[in-house]
Parts: sequence; structure tokens; C-alpha cells
Amino acid sequence: MKKIAVLGLGTMGGPMASNLLKRGYEVTVYNRTAEKCSPFVAEGAVAAKTPKEAAHGQSLIITMVSNDASINDIYYGENGIFAGVIDGTTIIDCSTISPGLAKKLAADATALDCSFLDAPVTGSKPAAIDGSLVFMVGGDAETIESQMDVFNTLGQKVIPMGENGNGAVAKLAHNTIVGINNVALAEGFAIASKSGIPADAFLDLVKLGSAGSKAAELKGRKIIDHDFTNQFSLALMLKDLKLASSLTDNTGVPAPMLNLAKSMFQSGAAKGYGDEDLSAVVKIYEAYIEQQINGKPLA
Repeated sequence: MKKIAVLGLGTMGGPMASNLLKRGYEVTVYNRTAEKCSPFVAEGAVAAKTPKEAAHGQSLIITMVSNDASINDIYYGENGIFAGVIDGTTIIDCSTISPGLAKKLAADATALDCSFLDAPVTGSKPAAIDGSLVFMVGGDAETIESQMDVFNTLGQKVIPMGENGNGAVAKLAHNTIVGINNVALAEGFAIASKSGIPADAFLDLVKLGSAGSKAAELKGRKIIDHDFTNQFSLALMLKDLKLASSLTDNTGVPAPMLNLAKSMFQSGAAKGYGDEDLSAVVKIYEAYIEQQINGKPLA
């Protein structure tokens, strides 16, 4: 069995580590908040104090953290992954990061005689828990094939995207659609609600009609129940849309809907909804409706 290090035990990384342990892999875990390692130690993992310690002696390293800054923190420096990794190790980053950083990680890993895959995922917390994630992977086809046992433990599908960095690009393009779809769903609910349409009936219509989407399937009921417990946070969605916006600036692709969606999630973050599920963007529409009813300016 492979020796695997998992760095980042949050909403997605934690369930991934658990699934590897259940499959019988020898797993070392690291998290910047060390207390988060305890449940996984109870499941059989070994906790490392630093990324360098976690990386040393592993055949595979998986990272799943929140942003570019966090990636730089755990990969570089005297206690970083690159300071502890050994020749021949494969590194898989499953975070959503900028394509430029993914390419830099790949080049730096290659210089250390390691293999690197940028393999972000689609599927929120429930998919991480039940092992049904979908991986979009940038990197060498032979390296992808060598890790299929791990990918199959964690997910239902691996989609090769070409060279290093392409996995990151695919994720940003994908999440652009996710962000736009969720704003569209919230907007449709706002129109229906303001006009007196029963919410349950409207959701049935959306699911059965041409407006049907994953957003409706995954977030429609959460909107109706005002259940904004976090599956994928509004703050992370905003972070991804900002990265996508930067990418479109660099490539010259027009992205008016992306920019509109980004502004709605920015409004949600400014209102303090960042730690709630991304479906909480509907509360921006609710605030405008409340303003119209009461004739009061928004706070």
C-alpha cells in the first residue's frame, strides 16, 4: 500500500483523508490548525507537525487548501513540502488555485525529481464524504494512470485536461458556470417569491423545466429552508470567481456574466455571509425585496 500524506483537513480534505484510511492506506496528516488532526489520528493516521515532516518518506502527497497564499505557505520555506520531499514522490494538488501557480509547482517539483498533477475537484462536501468527486487533472498521462487507485478511492471520475495548469484552468471555467448558475437560481426565486409563487412549486418547475441545473438540485431546497450550513462557502466561491476574472483579464476573454456574478458574491461577503454556504447569495435578493416592502435603505 502507498504511503500518503494529506495536507489540509478542511471541508474537502478531511473526508478525503478518511476515505483513504478506510481503504487501508498508510496516511500522514497535517493541518495548520493542529487540533484538526485529532479525529484522523483516532482513525489511524499519523499527525505531522510541519509540511516538511508530512512530506518526508511518502510515495504520494495530496494537498487541499483554500488559496494561493496557503499553497505557498505549505510548499515553500525551510519547513515546506519541497524541503522534505524525496525523489520519485508524486504530488497531487486538489486545491483551486491560479494556473500560473500550478505551473510553478509543477516546474519546482520536476526540479526535485518528483511528479506533479494539478487535480482540482468538483463536488462539494457530500461528494467528498461519499467518495464521488470528479477530478479534472493537468499533467502527464502516465502519472495520472499510476495514481488511479487513489483517484478511484476518492472519486467517481478522472478527466485528463492536458498539460500542467490545465486542471486549474478547467476548474476556474467550471466554477464560473457554477457561480453564474447559483446567482441565476437565486434571482429566479426572488422573482417568483415577490410575485407570490409558492416556493416548492417553483422549485419543482425549475427541476423539470429547461432551467434545470445542478444548482437547482443541490441548492434549491437550501434556499427554501433558509439552510445555509456550509457545503461550499460563499467566500470560497468568491475567491474562485476572482481567480477566474483574473484569468479572463489575462486571456482577453469577455466575461460579463462572470463579473456580475462576482459582484453579487462580493455583496454577500460584505454582508458577512462568507462562511455560509454559497446559496446564501439569495439573501442579497431578499434584502432588496425587504427594502422595497419597508421603503428603507439597505444597511
